Amino acid sequence: MLHHPTYEKLAALKLTGMKTALAEQTEREDIAQMAFMDRLALLLDREAMIREDRQLTSRLRRAKLRYPEACLEDLDRRGERALPLGLIEQLSSPRWIRERRNILITGATGVGKSFLACALAQKACRDGFLARYARLPMLLGELRLGHADGTYAKRFKELSRIRVLVLDDYGLSVLDHEERRELLETLEDRYQRGSTIVTSQLPVAQWHEAIGDPTFADAILDRLIHNAYRVDLKGESMRKRLEREPAE
Repeated sequence: MLHHPTYEKLAALKLTGMKTALAEQTEREDIAQMAFMDRLALLLDREAMIREDRQLTSRLRRAKLRYPEACLEDLDRRGERALPLGLIEQLSSPRWIRERRNILITGATGVGKSFLACALAQKACRDGFLARYARLPMLLGELRLGHADGTYAKRFKELSRIRVLVLDDYGLSVLDHEERRELLETLEDRYQRGSTIVTSQLPVAQWHEAIGDPTFADAILDRLIHNAYRVDLKGESMRKRLEREPAE
């Protein structure tokens, strides 16, 4: 029996996993002893695995993580920077995403806020959710540009599809009126529809002042802080520690 037409049809149907698995099966001497349904199950398993890997690669690429190598399993759980085990277990589960809960990460510069945020977003991608990383000043600038070049609706629609949005570097400067409006619109659209991770050098108690307008501040923080996990990272700057460590 000629197998080439079958391979060509599988390739035309973009069933590359089944094609690869079928080629491997033909090389096995004991394949004739395997029941048809068992062989078919192996082919389908390979196709499903290939598709899952492809989809994960696409989600990670679209996430644009600042630290693409960040992984929850690799977090330093020792010393003063260590997170409570109970909190790690909670954040390792996708339940917080399904419940549309936010995560607020605070701490001094260099303690690993952005790394932790990227690790959480990477885990969300592995769990099948769309994620996106953005420095808050850059994102607000992109949205403002969208008003000028006519791409605002498209940019905003893309953000609406994101289940886990990382807003890095909140509070670096007081927001102006346009930035306050864009941030409120973004969070209002995400409220009870998606999860937002925010990192900041400022304690949450000082976030109100960083917005610069009491009315906007109340509205923004009401949508952000309600039902959110709070993670306050302690310890020395990772950058300073790495500078002291001798190169291997």
